Amino acid sequence: MHILLIAPQPFYQERGTPIAVDLVLRVLSERGDTVDVATYHEGADVNYAGVTLQRIAPPLWVRNVPPGFSIKKLICDVWLFFKVRTVLRRRRPDLIHAVEEAVFFARWWGRRLGLPYVYDMDSSLAGQLVEARPALRGLGRVFQRWEAAVCRDALLVLPVCEALAEIARRADAPRVTLLRDISLLDRWTSAVEPELCRQLPLRGVVFMYVGNLEIYQGLDLLLASWAQAAAVEQPMSLVVVGGTPEHIARYRQRAGGLGVGASVYFIGPRPVNRLAALLRQADVLVSPRVQGHNTPMKIYSYLDAGKPVLATDLPTHTQVLTPEIACLAPPEPAAFAAAIVRLARDPELRQRLGAAARSEARAKYSFAAYRETLLAAYAGLDQSVAARVDQRAALRE
Repeated sequence: MHILLIAPQPFYQERGTPIAVDLVLRVLSERGDTVDVATYHEGADVNYAGVTLQRIAPPLWVRNVPPGFSIKKLICDVWLFFKVRTVLRRRRPDLIHAVEEAVFFARWWGRRLGLPYVYDMDSSLAGQLVEARPALRGLGRVFQRWEAAVCRDALLVLPVCEALAEIARRADAPRVTLLRDISLLDRWTSAVEPELCRQLPLRGVVFMYVGNLEIYQGLDLLLASWAQAAAVEQPMSLVVVGGTPEHIARYRQRAGGLGVGASVYFIGPRPVNRLAALLRQADVLVSPRVQGHNTPMKIYSYLDAGKPVLATDLPTHTQVLTPEIACLAPPEPAAFAAAIVRLARDPELRQRLGAAARSEARAKYSFAAYRETLLAAYAGLDQSVAARVDQRAALRE
C-alpha cells in the first residue's frame, strides 16, 4: 500500500508523539508499505525501507518548536497543509495516516480526492485547545463537534488510551482500535548513564521525574508537594530529567523560592537510549501530570523499569495505573506530599509496587504487542482500501 503519513511535529525527536510516529513507521516498513512522511522542517532523518521524509520549507524565525499548542506550531501547520497538497499532486497515495491535528488536513484532501484516512489519535484536540487557551472555553462545543466529525469520517481511529477511544466511539467512528504506547526500554538500552550518585550529592530515597517541563506535566504541583514533604525528617532527593533551558531556569528558581533547591536536581534532557540506565538509579518514579486525557508515554517505561510509580489520581493515569501497580494520589500538594513521604518510609511497599509494575508492563506494553495490534488493524483495512483504489481506477477509465 502507498501511504501518506502526516506528522505535525518536529520529526524525529526524542519526545512523546515523534517516538510514537517512529514506532508506526517501523511497523509499516516491516509490512512492506511505501510511506511518504509529510512533517516539519526540524528533526533528525530516519532511514527505513520504503519510507521517504517530505519536510516543509523552514518558516522564517520558527525554530525549536515546543510540544503542545503554540504560535510556532500553528505557523508550521499552515506550511504543512500546503506541503501535503504538493505531495498529493506528485504522488497519489492509497491512504492517508494522519497524526493529531493533521487529521483535519486528511479530511479536507480526502473528500476532494476520494482518499480514505486513518486518524492516529494521540490526544483530544478539543480538550487540548481549551486547556492550553482557557479563553477559548466558550468554543469547547464547537471544537468537540469538529473532533467528532473527523472521527466519524475516518476509516479507522487509533487512539492511544481508553479515554480517547471512548471519544471516538461516542462520535460513531466506524472502526476503533486501541493502540497504546509502549515501554521504550527494550529498544533503547545500549548507552550507559554515569552514576548520578557520583555526580550529585544525593541523599536518601531518590525520586525521579522524566519528561518535558510544560505546565500540563504538573511540575508546579510536584515542587509544592516536595516542599511539604521535605518538612518531614526523612532524607530524600528529587532528580528532574528533561526540559528546555528556559523551563529549567524557571523551575530551579521556583524550587529555591520554596526552600528545597538543595534537594532538587535539574539535570536536563538525556537521550532515550540512556533511559533504562537512568530509571535504574531511582527509587521512585514520579508523574505529577495535571491535564490531558492521554496517558503519558513515559508511564510504560516507568512500569517496565520495575520501580514504584507515584502519579496523580486522574484519568490520564488511572486508565492504565491501578493501586495494585502504582501509588496514586490526588493532584493536591498535601495529598501528593503524603504519598511522597509514605513511599520514602516504606521500602517493602516500594519493592511490591515495583515488581507488580514490571510484570504488568511485560505482559501488556511490549513492542511485540504493539506490532501485533497495528498489523491486525492495517490488515483489516487492506480490502477496503483496495476496493477504493479499484473504484478510482474505474472512474478514470
